[in-house]
Amino acid sequence: MRKWWPLVAICLGTFMLLVDVTIVTVALPDMATDLGTTLSDLEWVVDIYALALAALLLGVGSSADRTGRKAVYVVGLVIFALASLVCAVAPDAGVLIAARAVQGIGAAGMFGTTIALLGMHYERKDRNIAFAVWGATNAVAAAAGPVVGGVLTEYLDWRWIFFVNLPLSVLAVVMSVRVLHEVRLPARERVDWMGSVSFTVAAGALTYGLIRAHTDSWTAPFTLALFGFAALALIVFLVAESRHDHPILDLSLFRRASFTGIMTAALFLQAAAFAYLLFTSLWLQSVLGYGPVKAGLYILPMCGAAFVASALAGRLGPWPPRLAVGIGLLLIAAGAALQAVLDADSTGNTVMVGLIVSGLGVGAATPSLSEAALASVPAERGGMAGGAVNTFRQLGFALGIAVFGAIFQARVEHVLRGDGRVPDPEQGAAALSGGQAQAVISSSPPGERDAVGHLVRSAFASALNTTLVVAAAVAAFAALLVFVTVRGGTRDTGAEADPTGEGAPEHGLPAQASP
Repeated sequence: MRKWWPLVAICLGTFMLLVDVTIVTVALPDMATDLGTTLSDLEWVVDIYALALAALLLGVGSSADRTGRKAVYVVGLVIFALASLVCAVAPDAGVLIAARAVQGIGAAGMFGTTIALLGMHYERKDRNIAFAVWGATNAVAAAAGPVVGGVLTEYLDWRWIFFVNLPLSVLAVVMSVRVLHEVRLPARERVDWMGSVSFTVAAGALTYGLIRAHTDSWTAPFTLALFGFAALALIVFLVAESRHDHPILDLSLFRRASFTGIMTAALFLQAAAFAYLLFTSLWLQSVLGYGPVKAGLYILPMCGAAFVASALAGRLGPWPPRLAVGIGLLLIAAGAALQAVLDADSTGNTVMVGLIVSGLGVGAATPSLSEAALASVPAERGGMAGGAVNTFRQLGFALGIAVFGAIFQARVEHVLRGDGRVPDPEQGAAALSGGQAQAVISSSPPGERDAVGHLVRSAFASALNTTLVVAAAVAAFAALLVFVTVRGGTRDTGAEADPTGEGAPEHGLPAQASP
């Protein structure tokens, strides 16, 4: 059993950081009340964490190859724990959002090294088992966030969703120091600071622009400036990567159709499977009136299905990445489509079957997605591959929330404007998108509240249906792309894979590794 302790240490950190991506979704109403702010203002509590995590993964994964993967992982755990403490005691929304950003930085240090650490410690059959367990952890953690958050928020307090990270982080640090091996590549590479900074700026400006687009407008000067700034930063990133001897992301890899397909699938999978859960949670709580625990329990079947699918995939596999990822994405598309049947009289039971189907897709696709990414680069560039696939996944979540938020609010406004009972449809749409459905109903004349209540339920259901249909289309397109582009899944064993000429076992622990 001793050989599996590194897997336990890695999965513990992975579970914590991924749970924290979605754990706040059911706690947002309580946060808004306690901190005296609006739910729409707290959208950044969800997005800033995912954005910081996504924007820094590429740089972290690449630098960890040189500075030490174990060291970066442990430092990330410490930063994550300290930021969680600040989140838990935050006196206002500004401090909470800033601490969530720092928490995302720590999470990037952890997540950007996990795939490479697994590749260092396991090979052959053990590697398949390790990736299956790690993939199941990924799938369960992302889906379990709302459930865990609901229980802690309703029976303790929303601050406990951050306090709970502290003992788990201490345990993860102790285990990591004791059981993980260390490896450092020779320090002969120049740090790609320009690539790291420009990618971070591009991702941040694009996400912020998308959020401002649905709070202001798509043609507002500041929104357009953000999009222009994001495009400029992306151009700088592409130029920097093409000229750097050791870039954080080797652009030549995108000449391979399989690598491009896997990265695109990672981007779309996270958006299609998880970004809409924020609006599902708001529907369950602000429209149907469920408490945090009940709302979380309706999402629990997705978590269980993801775990079962990942476990079965690991036991019956290995599956060809093209098949596992493609079928997984098709299941995610089918699950979203099955949920897009809501109306004013729907209950939480309406979405359960679709969530189960989506969970099966997540569990089937996630392990193979990561393995395929790791197999596409030489062993010594495992940090870069792990950082890349996880970057695209988390960037997909951050962008998905922003894009789906714009679609959701536009659809709500369209329904309200067409009915005419709400005097200011734009303000009403913003209120519903911010989880203030009951406030909209109570502000209407007493004699019209039943009619306005039905309208609010209809508008919210219609907007969520539209969002789910878009999620289904995104997942289906990604599945088609995977089937067309992805071939095989074995590691490149060309000259680049072993620049020393001395050879190294596939995914094995390099000769310079030390405990």
